[in-house]
Amino acid sequence: MLEPSEDYSTAEPLTEEQAIANLQSEDLSLRYYAAWWLGKDRTHNPRAIAGLIAALEDEADRTELGGYPLRRNAARALGKLGDRSAVPGLIRCLDCPDFYVREAAAQSLELLRDSSAAPALLRLLAGGIAAAIPVPGRPHLAEPYEAVMEALGTLKVTEAVPFIEPFLKHPIPRVQYAATRAMYQLTGDKTYGQRLVQALEQGDVKLKRVVLADLGAIGYLPAADAIADCSAENSFKLLALKGLIESVVGNQTEPLIPDAVRVLNLMDTLL
Repeated sequence: MLEPSEDYSTAEPLTEEQAIANLQSEDLSLRYYAAWWLGKDRTHNPRAIAGLIAALEDEADRTELGGYPLRRNAARALGKLGDRSAVPGLIRCLDCPDFYVREAAAQSLELLRDSSAAPALLRLLAGGIAAAIPVPGRPHLAEPYEAVMEALGTLKVTEAVPFIEPFLKHPIPRVQYAATRAMYQLTGDKTYGQRLVQALEQGDVKLKRVVLADLGAIGYLPAADAIADCSAENSFKLLALKGLIESVVGNQTEPLIPDAVRVLNLMDTLL
């Protein structure tokens, strides 16, 4: 349930110093673009990190519906930069009235892999599946359930299992898949991996892309052939297979095991 991706293909290129300076600009569009650029460029300058953390509290950039565009971009950028000093600010963002800020914060907390975020993430599931309903007039649910469950799965928050399990029966497939992904990560039960493999045979191509990303994220090796044969774009299949390789190999320096070689061969057929 992400917003459409920004297209900055025609925007003026920035230097790191310009981007950091623009975070303080009176021109809100410059601040918004600077936050995006710093994340895209993976700028690890301490001043950039500090400026983005400050932007999480911004009150100036508001939409007519009450959204916080700059906070959204800042939250996304901080996850990409990998600096855990952003964790407290991102946790506070989980209480922001803007759904997309909460979603971006959950996604970034997953990337930062800091277990201190677990209690705040769990609170967003407190209402259970009964509360996971669409917001009237908006294209999203009450909370960013997909991002929250995926973060809890990646963080290995095993106490989240009873909160996540009911979402396996949510009427929206994407939410079901996020719950299935998290349940596999938290339990290691291959049944959940197989459920995702079966989902590759259902739905439209947009849903297949979601499942491919989930299989890549959990590194479910038995899915390799199903991923390669899936009726989706090769670019998405290659990313999923890359996730499988990374889960198998990790930091391994030994010769590749046969399973990893098989996945690499599948990737070759898609290139």
